[in-house]
Amino acid sequence: MIYAKRIRLRAAERDDIPQFVAWLNDPEVLQFLMRNMPLSKAEEENWFDRMLQGPAAERVLVIEASTDPGWKAIGNTSFMDIDWVNRSAEVGIFIGEKDYWNRGYGREVMKLMLRYGFNTLNLHRIWLRVYEHNTRGIRAYEHAGFVHEGRLRQDSFRGGRYYDTLIMSVLKTEWQDSDF
Repeated sequence: MIYAKRIRLRAAERDDIPQFVAWLNDPEVLQFLMRNMPLSKAEEENWFDRMLQGPAAERVLVIEASTDPGWKAIGNTSFMDIDWVNRSAEVGIFIGEKDYWNRGYGREVMKLMLRYGFNTLNLHRIWLRVYEHNTRGIRAYEHAGFVHEGRLRQDSFRGGRYYDTLIMSVLKTEWQDSDF
């Protein structure tokens, strides 16, 4: 487990699949993710099996929030396509539980992933992609220390129109670890 004050990250389990499917089939959750097709439980089970065969550092971590009765799964996060030669990785996140939106959890998760990526995995650069209209996500990433690096113009067609995809990153030399 990887802990912060209000959250912890734990390994994804097969029992999490139904919750992942529910989140990933919610149009409000899906609007800012890099996928746009409905997802079946069978597809998610196949993804889970492939994920377990991949590198341990790239396995999905379940985001859990500390609640009065205990820990509650609210989303997930992971590093993808780690380049060990250049010590660079893409990071992804989503908060699937809408009751936890706009409460700073995304920012906390990203800060925790930066700490884990830089201090444990010895990465040099952590980057992400975000749609230009995901203002809540962009704000959370900026607060976590990500800077704008580039723009893929009209890169994604969603909901009948094209959107730019922004590239944001943090270098280890820019990163400020904080107690959060």
